[in-house]
Amino acid sequence: MPARGGVPAPDRIEVRGARVHNLRNVDVDVPLNELVGVAGVSGSGKSSLALGVLYAEGSRRYLESLSTYTRRRMTQAAHAAVDEVRHVPAALALHQRPAVPGVRSTFGTMSELLNSLRLLFSRVASHRCPHCGAYAPPSTAVATDQPISCPACGEKFFGPGAEDLAFNSGGACPTCEGTGVVRTVNEASLVPDESISIEDGAVLPWGSLMWDLMKQVCGAMGVRTNVPFCELTPEERDIVFHGPAEKRHILYRSKKGDDFAELDFTYYNAIYTVENALAKVKDEKGLRRVSRFLTEGACPDCGGTRLSEAARAPRVAGVGLADATAMTLGELVAWVTSVPAGLPEELRPMAQSICESFQHTARRLLDLGLGYLSLDRAASTLSTGERQRVQLARAVRNRTTGVLYVLDEPSIGLHPANVDGLLGVMRDLLADGNSVVMVDHDARILAEAGHLIELGPGAGSDGGHVICQGTVAEVAADPASRIGRFLTGEKDVGARPRAAADEMFDLGTISMETGALHTVRPLSVRLPRGRLVAVTGVSGSGKTTLVLETLIPALVASAAGESLPAHVRWVDAEGVRRASLIDATPIGVNVRSTVATYAGVHDELRRAYARTDEARAAGYRAGDFSYNTGRLRCPTCDGTGEVSLDVQFLPDVDIPCPDCRGSRYAAAADAVRRPRKGEPAGAGLTLPQLMALSVDEALDACSDLRRVAGRLQVLHDLGLGYLTLGEATPALSGGEAQRLKLASEMGRAQDDAVFVFDEPTIGLHPLDVRTLLAVFQRLVEAGATVIVIEHDLDVIRNADYVIDMGPGGGQEGGRIVCAGTPEEVASCPDSITGRYL
Repeated sequence: MPARGGVPAPDRIEVRGARVHNLRNVDVDVPLNELVGVAGVSGSGKSSLALGVLYAEGSRRYLESLSTYTRRRMTQAAHAAVDEVRHVPAALALHQRPAVPGVRSTFGTMSELLNSLRLLFSRVASHRCPHCGAYAPPSTAVATDQPISCPACGEKFFGPGAEDLAFNSGGACPTCEGTGVVRTVNEASLVPDESISIEDGAVLPWGSLMWDLMKQVCGAMGVRTNVPFCELTPEERDIVFHGPAEKRHILYRSKKGDDFAELDFTYYNAIYTVENALAKVKDEKGLRRVSRFLTEGACPDCGGTRLSEAARAPRVAGVGLADATAMTLGELVAWVTSVPAGLPEELRPMAQSICESFQHTARRLLDLGLGYLSLDRAASTLSTGERQRVQLARAVRNRTTGVLYVLDEPSIGLHPANVDGLLGVMRDLLADGNSVVMVDHDARILAEAGHLIELGPGAGSDGGHVICQGTVAEVAADPASRIGRFLTGEKDVGARPRAAADEMFDLGTISMETGALHTVRPLSVRLPRGRLVAVTGVSGSGKTTLVLETLIPALVASAAGESLPAHVRWVDAEGVRRASLIDATPIGVNVRSTVATYAGVHDELRRAYARTDEARAAGYRAGDFSYNTGRLRCPTCDGTGEVSLDVQFLPDVDIPCPDCRGSRYAAAADAVRRPRKGEPAGAGLTLPQLMALSVDEALDACSDLRRVAGRLQVLHDLGLGYLTLGEATPALSGGEAQRLKLASEMGRAQDDAVFVFDEPTIGLHPLDVRTLLAVFQRLVEAGATVIVIEHDLDVIRNADYVIDMGPGGGQEGGRIVCAGTPEEVASCPDSITGRYL
């Protein structure tokens, strides 16, 4: 322990009396300058300790050292519910699910590699003369703010700065405004059914995006509106789609009465109707109304590169900026390394400096296994794991010291082959003198920690205690630990009964043939019906493209009798009527959505309470028990359970409503109790009391309400018995949201259904993975085909059938390496997944 002026420097963060979420007055010491793992089952309080206490206090104290003026312009964290936190350094958090970036974001802008590349093209490129089109050799002119002399025509011109090469500002293609895509009207969608007449609504946009009277104006333009659309002449069809914007005098009769009005009205043809509506779109809802009439394609002017012609003009070693951003990161690093040697002597030091800055960031991304991505790849198409690794690389690049890094499940989306790169990055952070606290479930990553803290023993109200801590060996030997035996490999995730290889396709087959899309080659795919199928492969191998962008849209289109996606040649899925993606996106957007409302029990409870004697005497009906609109909702917080206090330059403080104490109901609701069957009047719980119970506790309290008990039993079977009925659904973790979405599907025949899960083990402890496998087994037993995109080896081992994509990522992937039972994939020499199985 190094001394400072004779006083030993602190070697641990001391947390005393932590009460964030379900933490029960936790006292814990977290070692500094070490890799500290935080483990525990889902809902045990891991994130509450790591993010809600350590990060919240570390970042808040740093921000409080800034001026009041600066703090007014920042989003700030409130005080954590903790008695004392001593010796906490300034903290940075890398969250589990980085936000999905907007349409203008690319891998290059997210990683900030594009900044270095634009600078390189601005300073050392051959620039094109705007007067004659000839190229001037590279010079120091742009860097010294001097004009360039054209060697062909002698005219002087200024070379572009880095900003002039950015598609978010001066370098944007004027046609697509730097987005790379243009929306055009799809004529086929304007009149989907040509067997009906215009009067009966054949031209869809005139009913949904424009006044109905456009049909009459069309008639005044000389088109027959009372015959089937297919009988119109080519001239009439041309007027419908492309007719001029001319005024016509019509006699308009209102639908609801016999009133007539004479009107002069300008004709909007069907295509212009859609274009006009698109120009007026202000939000996502408006765009959805218009989007069914549109097709999206690469911009014809910039070819999808997002750059204007002038920004595409500069050349470095014969390569343009658009060509450079289209290379994979691996190829680009090799090219950038070669650039300085080919430049004039006086430009080399500057080029070397820019290239070193580029390489420094790029090296981290290559270590994390992202060498297959190109800089022009739209950020919205990156997976959660890819976005998280970009975030991690940016944080590490800064080479800080004395910072506390809090990583929330850094192993998300990582193939076992990429875990080594992640561990290398964490070791680099420690070597620079930082402290790292990571919340994770992956036994391989937790086993690398210098110190482990395990919370539990259960979830929700059964969790929130530190059940053991120490070195990995100490935790593994502690009988109280629930992760310990998984760390040593002594305990395995329970197996489910798997289908035999010779019976795999006995229940039917889903077959599909596709053309190329993104980095995925043309494929022929065959999946067994009624089985658990795992789609595996390293990051970027094409799993998401195959399943989410190809298989689901093809099955949905096939079931609806609609045309298949353009790149799908054919699909054969006889008997499949439904294809559902069960992903981990949050449920609901506001605190009004709760576990009880989403699971469909709140309406039943309201009806049950409205039938009580007290409710009848007071004249309450079922609607009055709604905390959203009913008479019994709390008037102070409007049924949200909390109020927000504006504290000027300090962060807003959200507190439980002082009147209802978070129950969402007014005091009058406490007068209505519901006795169970056989109990005397006046016994039982009030609705606010019931909403404060966990699912498991409410199961007992509602045992006489058959439908409520049935739905709560499903939540219990899904491993969600610890959630409280009144818990807001947007705050649930990804894994909890995923299982809650399944609640309505359980217990019914599913032989016409395909369920797709995108990395369902995110945020799940090995014990929770057991519960998840049991859920999959119930769906399979009900006849469903369950497809999981997964890296978790325990789930892959328990699958009936595995499709392994790869062998590498990006250009090195995109094909099916092998398909078969887990044993067959494990014995395939080309499969990277097979090596780890």
